[in-house]
Amino acid sequence: MGGASVWPYKSTSRNRGLVLLALGVVKVATAEQLRQLVLPGTADVQTVRNVCKDLRSVGLVESVGRTSFVSPSGRPVWRDLWNLTPAGLASAATELGRPVREMGGTARDAAKAGAPHALAVTDTIDAFCQSPPQPTKPIARRTTPVPAPVRELPARPAGLGQLRGWETEVPLPVAGTFTTPARGSLRADAVLTAPEAGVPVLFVEVDNHTEPDAVVAWKIESYRRFFQRTTKDHRGRDVPFWQSLWDDSGRDGHPPLALVFAKDGVSPEARMNRMKKIRDLSTACWQGTWHSGSVYDDTVKDGYRDYTGTIPVLATTLAQLRRRGPHGPVWWRYGHPGWETLQDALDNPEDVRGYRHREEQRRTEHAAQEEREH
Repeated sequence: MGGASVWPYKSTSRNRGLVLLALGVVKVATAEQLRQLVLPGTADVQTVRNVCKDLRSVGLVESVGRTSFVSPSGRPVWRDLWNLTPAGLASAATELGRPVREMGGTARDAAKAGAPHALAVTDTIDAFCQSPPQPTKPIARRTTPVPAPVRELPARPAGLGQLRGWETEVPLPVAGTFTTPARGSLRADAVLTAPEAGVPVLFVEVDNHTEPDAVVAWKIESYRRFFQRTTKDHRGRDVPFWQSLWDDSGRDGHPPLALVFAKDGVSPEARMNRMKKIRDLSTACWQGTWHSGSVYDDTVKDGYRDYTGTIPVLATTLAQLRRRGPHGPVWWRYGHPGWETLQDALDNPEDVRGYRHREEQRRTEHAAQEEREH
């Protein structure tokens, strides 16, 4: 990206590449958010601001909007928003190793409007990634620097996946194609592919409490419609359309959907009430079908739940996700009794596997009893 004289703010090639990569994924962010995503080991946010200014000087990024928040003292604090230009989008595609046609837009209009939802999605991706702080190397200087005290880097919980594994504003066509989805198709806020972590694909919706409960439940139903869509494979067999882009986990049911409740200033009671209302309105999408009875004992009230055609819906809050990380007990799967780790939330303890094990035990006991009686 040019020689040293091109960069008036003295940013490094590595840092410029990381910021382009981050904006290629999240599309719009503050310098503070970019620092958390890709450069959390820097001493302060000015390093990232300088990167953004250098990239702006060559027409790869721009700042056309601002966002604000209230400081602990009660005063408003304003932050510039950064987004890619069309040229920057092409450079980010190179950093990510993706075709430009799959990169989406520049989010310029969203940035102009303050991008509240996009910023919440960016915060959510950061809370999933939990990029570990790495010490940065100081720029070599001609004069002997004054030794600085060793800086203790902040600890973060373990993250899930890599930033490269994320996409935002992903079309989920109920008809048409991924590039030209039919009207009525949903766009996922974010999608994570992390097969190395046992998560082939995870869909994420970020809730800012700006939509009625019924609209969020409708989105879950739209996911189900998308997952139910089929296409023909090379042998002419019907296969799920979504598998043309993502791998199957091997678990019963459709891929999981995470609902991240991101709004600050909401009481725990109000947030839980919203979670429950959305749960109740979307029951048909996640509950599955109960099959009862036992072959070997008519008095046994046992059975299993068939999750075929259902979506594992996992609810959490952005605050929990930030504090404890995606592997902590921060997930409430609709239909499960309480907070669980991601691995436990993705499991189906009521499915046919446990039932078959219990039936095998009953079969053994039944056979032993018959042998004793004869």
